[in-house]
Amino acid sequence: MGSDDDMTGDVVDNGVGSGAGGETGDGFEISAYDAGRTARRDEAVRAAVEQGLLGPGSPIVGLLDVTGIRESAAALRAAFDAVVAPGTRVLHAFAVKATPLVPVLRLLREEGIGAEVASPGELALARAAGLRPGMTVLDSPAKTPAELREALAMGIAVNADNPQELARIDGLVRSATSRSPLGIRVNPQVGGGSIEATSTATATSKFGVALRDEGAREWVVRAYQDRPWLTRLHAHTGSQGIPLSLMARGVAEAYALAEEINRRIGRRQIDTLDIGGGLPVNFTSDATTPTYAQYARLLSEAVPGLFDGRYGLVTEFGRSLLAKHGTVVARVEYAKSAGGRPVAVTHAGVQVATRTVYAPGSWPLRIAAYDDKGRPKEGPAVLQDVAGPACFSGDLLAEGCALPLLEQGDHVAAVDTGAYYFAHHYAYNSLARPGVYGFAPDDAGGIAFATVREPQSLDEIVAESGGAHAASLTTLPSPESQRRAPT
Repeated sequence: MGSDDDMTGDVVDNGVGSGAGGETGDGFEISAYDAGRTARRDEAVRAAVEQGLLGPGSPIVGLLDVTGIRESAAALRAAFDAVVAPGTRVLHAFAVKATPLVPVLRLLREEGIGAEVASPGELALARAAGLRPGMTVLDSPAKTPAELREALAMGIAVNADNPQELARIDGLVRSATSRSPLGIRVNPQVGGGSIEATSTATATSKFGVALRDEGAREWVVRAYQDRPWLTRLHAHTGSQGIPLSLMARGVAEAYALAEEINRRIGRRQIDTLDIGGGLPVNFTSDATTPTYAQYARLLSEAVPGLFDGRYGLVTEFGRSLLAKHGTVVARVEYAKSAGGRPVAVTHAGVQVATRTVYAPGSWPLRIAAYDDKGRPKEGPAVLQDVAGPACFSGDLLAEGCALPLLEQGDHVAAVDTGAYYFAHHYAYNSLARPGVYGFAPDDAGGIAFATVREPQSLDEIVAESGGAHAASLTTLPSPESQRRAPT
C-alpha cells in the first residue's frame, strides 16, 4: 500500500468481491466497517428485487445506505475532534453539489453536518432540508447581486471569489446590516492532480484570487485591512485525483496568509479558515481510504497552528461522505455478443453515469453482478461489456470487465455511486430519472426502504420538455405570412 500522499483512488479493478474482510487486489485492507457496508449492499439489492422496487417495470434504481451515511458523518466529526483544541468552532458543511437530494441533507443535518451551496437551487434545497443559515456557506464563482443580497439578509456565510464580487458586497454591507460571516476565497496555485477538471489550485483555475499572480497577495492583504468585517479566509485545492500532500500544501498556504494578514493588521481579524473538502475516494475496492482520520492527522502535523484553538474551522467535504454509500442497480434487459465479446445491455448508462461514459479513464466504475433474484452472481469470470440504454455506441458503464457471465434478467450494480451519479441526471434520449431509495436494516432482520426521490414519470418528462407550450412556435409569424402582410 502506498503512503497517504498517494491515495488518490484513480485506478480501478472492475471485479467486485463480497468477502468479510482481508486484503483486496489493490493492496488496501478491507476493515470490518467496509465489510459491513458491502454486506448491507448485497442485502439491499436482494430486498429491492423481493419488494418490487427493482424489476421489469422499474428496471433501474438508486440505493442509499443510511447506516453508512451516518457512520461517515460520525467518522468526519471524530477525526477533527481528535486534533482540534477543546472548544474550537468547527462546521462541517456538506458540498450539496455532490448529492443534491433534500432527504440526504436532512439526514446529514441530524448528524451535525451543515451545507455548502453554490447556486440558488442548492440553497433552496438546503433550506427545504431545514438547514439554519449558521450551518450554511455560499460558494460560487458567479454569484449574482440578488444571490448575495439574499445570503447577507439571511446571515449565511459568503466567500467572495474575486475583486468584482467583493465590490458588490461592499455596496450591500454599506446599505444593510448583515450577520453573515464574510471572507475571500484564494487560489494558492500549488498545482493540480491527476484529473484536471477537479483540480482547483492550478495556475489558471477559475476559482478565487490567484495568490501568485503579480500584486494579488498584496491586494488580498489590503482588502482585509480596509474591511474589518472580513473575518474568514477560504481555500480549496481540489477533489478526486488530488494527493493528500497537495491538499495539505493548499491548507498550509491559506494558514500562512491568514497569519500574515493578522500580523500586519495587528489583531486577529481573520478568526475562521474554510479549508474546503475534496478528500479523494478509493474507487478500486470496497476499502475506505484515505480516511478522515488520516487526513486530519496529516493536517495537524503539516499545519499545527491551525488546530491550536485560535481559528475556527469550516470543511466542505462532498464525494467522500456519500460516494461509497450509494449504488445504481439496473436490470439486464438483453444479453448478446459482438465480435466474440459478451455484451449486457442494461438500463444504467450515460443518464446516470455521465462522467464515466464520456471520460472512462478518469471516472471508471466497479460493477457487481447479481442474479435475477438479486443475489450475488456466482460463476467463472468472463470478460464482457456492460452497456447502457442510450442510442450511441460509447454508452458503456464498463468495458471488458471480468464478471460472472451476465444473462437476461440478471442485475448489475455500479457501486460507489452515492455522489455525482444518480442525483445528476442527464436527459439523453429523454430517459427517465430513476427512483432513489434509502435503506437500513429493520427490527426483523430484513431491509426497510424509504423513498428519497420518486422515479420520473412520462408526464413529467413531457412537462419538462415544453409540453404545456406545444403550439407556441407555430403561433409566431412565418416568412409566408410576412410576405402577405399589407404594406
